[in-house]
Amino acid sequence: MLGNLLGGFIVIVIGVTLLPTVADNVVAAQGGNVTGTSSTILGLTTLFYSLAIMTAALAIAAQGLRASGMIGV
Repeated sequence: MLGNLLGGFIVIVIGVTLLPTVADNVVAAQGGNVTGTSSTILGLTTLFYSLAIMTAALAIAAQGLRASGMIGV
């Protein structure tokens, strides 16, 4: 259980640290020859990346609570 929490913490820290880099690269990619719907979908990449980090955090928290018996199976 401790290994999962430590691994999850590392994933979250690295993910949050890389978030500005992802956002900068998305903006740089939108500056090219990308228009219309493609530009909108490319702009949502940062949102989906953030949601993935939050989902990982929630999954780690739920797994820890489940292992401690605070929430049911």
